[in-house]
Amino acid sequence: MLIDSHCHLDRLKAAPDQLSLRQLIEQAKSRGVDYFLCVNVRQQGFRAMQAKMAEFEQIFLSAGVHPLDVQDGLDTTKIHDYLNDPKVVAIGETGLDYFYANETKALQQQCFEQQIALAVEVNKPLIVHTRDAREDTIAFLKQGHADKVGGVLHCFTENWEMAKAAIDLGFYISVSGIVTFKNAGDLRTVIRKVPKDRLLVETDAPYLAPVPHRGQENQPAYVRDVAEFVAQLRGESYEELADYTSSNFFSLFKDAAKLVGR
Repeated sequence: MLIDSHCHLDRLKAAPDQLSLRQLIEQAKSRGVDYFLCVNVRQQGFRAMQAKMAEFEQIFLSAGVHPLDVQDGLDTTKIHDYLNDPKVVAIGETGLDYFYANETKALQQQCFEQQIALAVEVNKPLIVHTRDAREDTIAFLKQGHADKVGGVLHCFTENWEMAKAAIDLGFYISVSGIVTFKNAGDLRTVIRKVPKDRLLVETDAPYLAPVPHRGQENQPAYVRDVAEFVAQLRGESYEELADYTSSNFFSLFKDAAKLVGR
């Protein structure tokens, strides 16, 4: 069993309707991918995402506001509402991105702080996006007592010091197709160091398709390529890595584990 721990199925051009989405999920299943976490980035898009994923028991959801979408607003009372759906197993995608949107830095920090507080209040883990904001990301997680709920730094591209700081807070590190890119030498060094009990794999589909699919729209089936590459990188068998990353997923997202009886 393998799990795509972070994807945006509602944004796939290859799956504009239920039938095409069902076909993509079947393709992923044929490659051993059994579960998916479909991650929310804009509150305004949550209900449409929720409706599209409703029929698929193998798809879990998150609710939150991405740092590049903070200008569209954050209303935590609405997220509370979304949590009535048992398939919503995490808060996010939230975080800080000073690389693409340094001009909204203050608003990003405010929204991040609010979503950390919400996660602690409702006892759900955080899905964190971070880019060029290492010190602030860790500082806000510490100040907000995010260690009480844990979470994941998804699509990780930062250094070992940040990975270690997050792991010390009870967070997981998730690796995407970026690790397969030619210029990812530093990232590979970090991923080799991540303890087995703190590693996840993801696609971040429809973005960042791994080698050998670069240039294509990413899809959940390609998490198999990420997992095989990471296993080889770490000197492990694919089966071993698939097993422990799946176990890690359900250890982190406990509400997902309850839904599948694990």
